[in-house]
Amino acid sequence: MKKGWKKTLAVLALCSLVIISCAPGKKEEECPYEDFIVVDVFDSLANVQGIQSGWFAKIVKDKFNMELNIIAPNVSGGGDTLFEVRSAAGNLGDLIICPAENGALQDMVTAGLLIDMEPLIKDRQIMRFESAIRDLNGSVSQPGIYAIPSEVSLNSPQTPMEDPDPIYGPYVRWDLYKKLGYPKMDTLEDLLPVLKQMQELEPTSENGDRTYAFSFFKDWDSNLMNAVKQPCCFYGYDEYGFVLVKADSSDYQSIIEPDSLYMRVLKLYFDANQMGLVDPESSTQSYESFENKYKEGQILFCTWPWVAQPAYNTEARVKEGKGFMMADINDMVIYSYGCSSAGNQKVVMSIGSQAEDPKRLAAFIDWLYSPEGIRSNRAQTSGGMAGPEGLCWEYGEDGPVLTDFGNKALMGEDVEVPGEWGSGTWSEGISTLNYSTVASCELDDKGYPYAYLLWDSVRNMDISPLEQDWRDKMGADSAMEYLKKNNKLLVSPGTGYMAPQENSEMSAIRRQCRKVIQEYSWNMVFADDEQEFNRLYDQMYKEVMELGYETMLEVDLQNAKAKEAARWEAVERFEENKKLNQ
Repeated sequence: MKKGWKKTLAVLALCSLVIISCAPGKKEEECPYEDFIVVDVFDSLANVQGIQSGWFAKIVKDKFNMELNIIAPNVSGGGDTLFEVRSAAGNLGDLIICPAENGALQDMVTAGLLIDMEPLIKDRQIMRFESAIRDLNGSVSQPGIYAIPSEVSLNSPQTPMEDPDPIYGPYVRWDLYKKLGYPKMDTLEDLLPVLKQMQELEPTSENGDRTYAFSFFKDWDSNLMNAVKQPCCFYGYDEYGFVLVKADSSDYQSIIEPDSLYMRVLKLYFDANQMGLVDPESSTQSYESFENKYKEGQILFCTWPWVAQPAYNTEARVKEGKGFMMADINDMVIYSYGCSSAGNQKVVMSIGSQAEDPKRLAAFIDWLYSPEGIRSNRAQTSGGMAGPEGLCWEYGEDGPVLTDFGNKALMGEDVEVPGEWGSGTWSEGISTLNYSTVASCELDDKGYPYAYLLWDSVRNMDISPLEQDWRDKMGADSAMEYLKKNNKLLVSPGTGYMAPQENSEMSAIRRQCRKVIQEYSWNMVFADDEQEFNRLYDQMYKEVMELGYETMLEVDLQNAKAKEAARWEAVERFEENKKLNQ
């Protein structure tokens, strides 16, 4: 092990905190909080609204004598409006998870919506990420710590955050793809005839509903139709406002130009709908409905492995050889987010100025960034972090291993949680915060990955027929390994760069343009014929140009290029620091 890593692990070990607990029999110390409180969490990332339940709720109750009430704009349909209404009332929430870019953090501080957390966390273990915390709060004119960045990492900016699966990729029902003889796909468009044949092989799902290749939802639409952006990532591009930026900084595209990748994917979805491959309920359903259709086997393709695989790849199904796995498109180069020592400053965590017990909330945030909190908060139905020690896993002679319960729960079986850990099933108790404190590839205080799929003990477990077939066909043990081996991964170096604040006129133009782009994009997917598709495109282009789109495009291009420059500066700084520590 290199000296730099030894130092890092030593620091982590020294900084790891023994978290006190109110759970009888689990820790010696008792919960220090006598009064029970309900914490309103305004959470821009959450896809579930209401009181957190199950095993995660019990951990929070035992440690902090509190309950989490999730307020989710994604679910309520409020979006920016809900944020603005609650801001105007002077109370966003007790705990706040929301975007900080484009001056939003400064606006919240100026409006008196957030407290300065510095006195509450200055001596806590979360300050092992002090560099990232200071970097974020350095953008605020008032001194103090008003927010904590998400997805913080100690790795190189050029290290992919994802492993063993990318965030984006062409994931198909591999069992149906296998029945077709693993047809070769040279380009994105070659997906459609293959998906049509898969639909013909399985025209209805297990519950009798018709199957589709694609299903969408509107909850996450912003400057564009979110579902259209996803396949752009198959070619190394990600969005920045109204611009698509290639991960290696080699290309910038206005999304509405006729030859843009965004328009190419819109046309792909239009063609797919003409073939009967698009779920007709897409424009009216929520994320929850979208996810449930994967659980029922109603959808055959997904751009996100972290949706399709946990939802569909149950232990029973993968033993039958059924499930979602990544297929190959010959010309794809998947976009990957590099780790950032400054964290992800687009989405942050703060304490609201009207919070009843800021000191308790600071302790809770500190716990979320501790090894125990990291594992518990990001445990899922399949993949993700390892969950609570003692319930899902334990340390063996050669490192961490899954318990019998963890093997079932984390491999997709919806098992009942033991009474002492809560009630209900594993999936019912998963944290609904949907917030990542550290990058998925991070190591714990003993040098082991938080992501259990990277443990040697898990890698060496019995391989399901589904995964064995995929490995035999693809010649790799994981999707990320396949992408790296075949030069099909393009890493965008991590940075904490945030664009400067837009003035009110710019914000108004952006709101108007994004509304038009969203509306027309959806209408184009479901256009009656190609003539209407083209007419809608021409009308969209005309309307946004009249609204001032070119002004915002110029702003986005400038900021996108500044962010890309910051990415490569982050790489240089990391390499310089690495040399100093060797």
